[in-house]
Amino acid sequence: MAPIPLFTSPRALSPFSSLHSSFVLHNPQSSNPEPFKKALLATFCPEPVACRASRRPPASETVSLPTTDPSAVEAEGTGAAAPSPGERFLEHQHARARAVLILKQKGSNEKKKNKRGKAVSSSVEVCCYGCGAPLQTEEADAPGYVDPEIFELKKKHHQLRTILCGRCKLLSHGHMVTAVGGHGGYSGGKQFILAEELREKLSDICYDKVLIVKLVDIVDFNGSFLARIRDLAGANPIILVVTKVDLLPKGTDLNCVGDWVVETTMKKKLNVISVHLTSSKSLVGITGVISEIQKERKGRDVYILGSANVGKSAFISALLKTMAKKNPVAAAAHKYKPMQSAVPGTTLGRIKIEAFQGGGNFFDTPGVHLHHRQAAVVHSEDLPFLAPQSRLRGQSFPVVSKSNLIATDNVGLNGFSIFWGGLVRIDVLKVLPQTRLTFFGPRKLQILMVPTAEADEFYHKEVGVLLTPPSEKRRELWPGLQSVRQLKIKFEDQKRPASDIAISGLGWISVEPFGLGVGQNEFANCKGELHLDVHVPKPVEIFVRPPMPVGSGSAEWYQYQELTEAEEELRPKWYY
Repeated sequence: MAPIPLFTSPRALSPFSSLHSSFVLHNPQSSNPEPFKKALLATFCPEPVACRASRRPPASETVSLPTTDPSAVEAEGTGAAAPSPGERFLEHQHARARAVLILKQKGSNEKKKNKRGKAVSSSVEVCCYGCGAPLQTEEADAPGYVDPEIFELKKKHHQLRTILCGRCKLLSHGHMVTAVGGHGGYSGGKQFILAEELREKLSDICYDKVLIVKLVDIVDFNGSFLARIRDLAGANPIILVVTKVDLLPKGTDLNCVGDWVVETTMKKKLNVISVHLTSSKSLVGITGVISEIQKERKGRDVYILGSANVGKSAFISALLKTMAKKNPVAAAAHKYKPMQSAVPGTTLGRIKIEAFQGGGNFFDTPGVHLHHRQAAVVHSEDLPFLAPQSRLRGQSFPVVSKSNLIATDNVGLNGFSIFWGGLVRIDVLKVLPQTRLTFFGPRKLQILMVPTAEADEFYHKEVGVLLTPPSEKRRELWPGLQSVRQLKIKFEDQKRPASDIAISGLGWISVEPFGLGVGQNEFANCKGELHLDVHVPKPVEIFVRPPMPVGSGSAEWYQYQELTEAEEELRPKWYY
């Protein structure tokens, strides 16, 4: 027979009355505690319990509350035992409170479980402020090494972020200590990290909403431009900063150079919002970059990106130095600025710099090491040969004087080869008698001209002696100039250079078909091609580009592009 539900009084539904009845009904002399447990569960159970009639038990038996039989409970919402709306609300609130309590307990347990692991990770995140390498006390030759006693002392006083590692101290004294190997790394010395690993550290920037400041070396514009910058920057806006403009030849019109940079950048189809010509040494253009960053940052972090040895750390130091005049936060950050050196790969990790009063940070990042630059070919001891230390001065060939300008047949380049140190060889196959080649690059590399018929023997004999780099002790392992590119350069205008031949990681060569200024009337209507063979080490790239307007006479022949109002609006503005 199905159980008959009974109406209960309000007092019977009260949890205190139920608790009282449970204590009364339990027989203390009975050894079975189960009835009492069931009574307690029935008292605090959030679900309603249906009662049914039963026979009256004998006095000798322990009288217990009727058990809850699932088959005997009516469906929720029907019958006398149906919960009221208020009871349903309280039930939901209790369930939610219990769920929150369980999640809190689970979270606290996980924190306790991972407490040791988090302590280890937090210590690993403390890096050298000079290079970004994690601090360590085990391997003395590795980046990030700190004497154990100094490490413990600084740790005790919470000053780990003010430590400069041993490698950075050597770099600050002029030592060439490389640390990057792999594809695009550097031969010689110890290789503690691969170039691929450094690139991987930058792979997540494209997923964040940040402002990118991209640096390009004006001396190695094509080689340091980072053709695949979209892989790192994503859709983030880019401020293009051209560094080392103080190295351009004397008399250069920066208006022409700025327009040339913008025109070249437009062909890359990047999200460039402005172009700035700067010098970290003389602070030219730095104020304009700061104003642009403050305008475009909009609360975002700022990441400094660029190829290795393009001058990122020096640029950040110049920024902080200029900002420190009005910004106390930047003044404090300038005290622990990133390390600057001539060694590519000085920075080995992200360096966070708090420089803005309203929040947000600068991030100095590891340079992207490119395998097609000359720095990836030469030994680490020969890297200083590739870094210009003073203003560039073009070296022209053939070298002529006013006395022999008339005898053009005696000064032509046809049939000659020109060596640029031991890194570049140019064979002149077919040019006009007035053609001149002007070299712009480091002064430490000698430029020598010999007949092409004797070029192979001369190079084999003088490489490592007159033709350096490589140095003499490295000549036995030097692979030589294995790559040859045949160039056919068209020329039309006798008043301007035909083009530039840019050698990645070194400099460029200006090709002037009528550079000697002899007999120009005879060749006024001359149009044709110049034939050259350029020899370089195998991974090094060669770029043929429109001539860069440098020197005192460049403003006379440089031609500005004629743009419509719509094109001018889309074109990024440039500043210096």
